[in-house]
Amino acid sequence: MTAPLLRTKGLGKAFTLHLQGGTHIPVLGDVDLAVHPGECVALWGPSGAGKSTLMRCLYGNYGAGSGRIMLRHRGADIDLAAAAPRTVIEVRRETLGYVSQFLRVIPRVATRDIVAEPLIARGMNRGEALARATTLLHRLNLPERLHGLPPSTFSGGEQQRVNLARGFAPFYPVLLLDEPTASLDAANRAVVLSLINEAKATGAAIIGIFHDTEVREAVADRLYDVLPQQDAA
Repeated sequence: MTAPLLRTKGLGKAFTLHLQGGTHIPVLGDVDLAVHPGECVALWGPSGAGKSTLMRCLYGNYGAGSGRIMLRHRGADIDLAAAAPRTVIEVRRETLGYVSQFLRVIPRVATRDIVAEPLIARGMNRGEALARATTLLHRLNLPERLHGLPPSTFSGGEQQRVNLARGFAPFYPVLLLDEPTASLDAANRAVVLSLINEAKATGAAIIGIFHDTEVREAVADRLYDVLPQQDAA
């Protein structure tokens, strides 16, 4: 088997509530996870087990409390848990994508430009980037009349499709998906399934949270149990 593109070793995370007497809340403990090229691993566990926290740790939105997050970047393994901010920015531009449940709306920026921006940041010609953005938005059934508008007034499902187009546009080697089909109808869920399977076919490593059983069964190669910390002895 080929080497994993992303793996964690002993990853842990806890939160301290400073406004509540410094209460210490452990969320993740000793997470050992490996994801290989062409594989989709679905995080599994009860609500509150820490699945979204794990995703945010992998992307660097939350700092790891302990352990390592090893990512294959530019042909070498780097520890994201100890990486400098400049390196994390570089990794997010080139190697690691993240589709969260919510679109971070950029005021007054057109939808087509929001989707094209990560491609342009990686050096793609602006015209080619806009063309790919348009193709993905059409594929996700977002009407042409919306492509030139900022998505701040879009419905939840429309914003999620913009989010998905932006996440899949750059062909990231490693992609994190947090409930990618939560706000979508059946037709657009089918499109997302196709996008995930196409990414896997090109060798992407994908980690996802999929509460939709049909979606999870259609794309996940295996499950990874995220246990509530009090149960993870």
